[in-house]
Amino acid sequence: MAVSCEEAAGDSGPVFPDLSAEDSGPILIESLCMNCFQNGLTRMLMTKIPFFREIIVSSFACENCGWVNNEIQSAGRIQEEGVRYMLCVSSRKDLNREVVKADCAMTKIPELDFEIPPFTQKGALSTLEGLIDRAVHGLEQDQPTRKATDPDVASKVEEFIEKLKKLKDVETPFTLVIDDPSGNSFVENPHAPQKDEALTITRYKRNAQQDSMLGLQVCAEEETPQTTIEDLRNEVLQFSTNCPECNAPAETNMKLVQIPHFKEVIIMATNCEACGHRTNEVKSGGATEPLGTKITLRITDPSDMTRDLLKSETCTVSIPELDFELGMGILGGKFTTLEGLLTNVKELIVVKNPFFVGDSNVPDRSEKLREFGQKLDEIILGEREAHIILDDSAGNSYLQNLYAPDPDPEMKIERYERTFEHNEELGLNDMKTEDYREPEVDK
Repeated sequence: MAVSCEEAAGDSGPVFPDLSAEDSGPILIESLCMNCFQNGLTRMLMTKIPFFREIIVSSFACENCGWVNNEIQSAGRIQEEGVRYMLCVSSRKDLNREVVKADCAMTKIPELDFEIPPFTQKGALSTLEGLIDRAVHGLEQDQPTRKATDPDVASKVEEFIEKLKKLKDVETPFTLVIDDPSGNSFVENPHAPQKDEALTITRYKRNAQQDSMLGLQVCAEEETPQTTIEDLRNEVLQFSTNCPECNAPAETNMKLVQIPHFKEVIIMATNCEACGHRTNEVKSGGATEPLGTKITLRITDPSDMTRDLLKSETCTVSIPELDFELGMGILGGKFTTLEGLLTNVKELIVVKNPFFVGDSNVPDRSEKLREFGQKLDEIILGEREAHIILDDSAGNSYLQNLYAPDPDPEMKIERYERTFEHNEELGLNDMKTEDYREPEVDK
């Protein structure tokens, strides 16, 4: 029995509705049990969760043999960059962190020299302790066969299983690494909106092998008529895409814009006619600057909220008075006002955070988030003085100077040399631009 996405969503509703208590329920599909080969029942729920985009949650149960199977699959698009999470687990509280692990993600525990390769497990929405239990269960499945055919190997596997189980006692700290080239995995930060010192998040460009693993293909370049820069400035380009909210077909508009006293940028805007969702993103129209840029603004007046602001995808945003830091890649590129950026931060951390609502709600954390949202509102209304820092190692971010061309007394702009780590994050260490020659091909 096949059920199409259109039938599941209805004629007017989105394919992936928001998860709520008023849901009509999952789709029921009669399926073949792979354990006893009789018919069982699969419950499938297509929904979307903030931070995770669209997901498909499926649960199979067989009444004949009692076999069950649960899994989660990402139904959203593959992100532009891969993501790598490195978590230092030092207490049992860390085992309660929510984790979204895509099926293409690699999981590693370096202290045990243990690794779960990509596509060897189904995707899961679980906790860190749940991931360890799942690994233990997978190793225990074939133990009876090993004990009968190769006792030595079974003994070594049993010894390793005990080491995995002891990890849950956290007698000594250990490291968990989740490397997902699709960018659709996630590890919870229980200290949000503050920075998590135990969690390191790195976003990177995929290589050709990872693109091939994900089924991505490089399209052949088509010959196009020569277009001048002046034509691009006066033309709005369009290309087809899918809405990030309801996954319906939509059109994205793209235009080259000159920002006064700065540089040219590319603005992309998507407007979905199906659900009304609107989004915009900004890409730098030029090369990476020779120096990084750090912009510090002291917010003293409500008029500061009207300053134009360009935040590139390589820019980090911090507010020292709130002990808050937003890493690069989060929120993507933005061309907005200072008020717009702070409003987007509030929506991301307070309004759309899935780990602090519903069953995941913890009163202490919710209170901290409410206080953080109130402080942001006070800054926006001019009732609280604060500093906002835009640190962009690529040098492609901008904050409007209201006194231009004279210096702004409340704003400080610093240029700095990038470190090796900065260049590594930008992918510049492996980029060769001098004395480059194409490899010779044997004829």
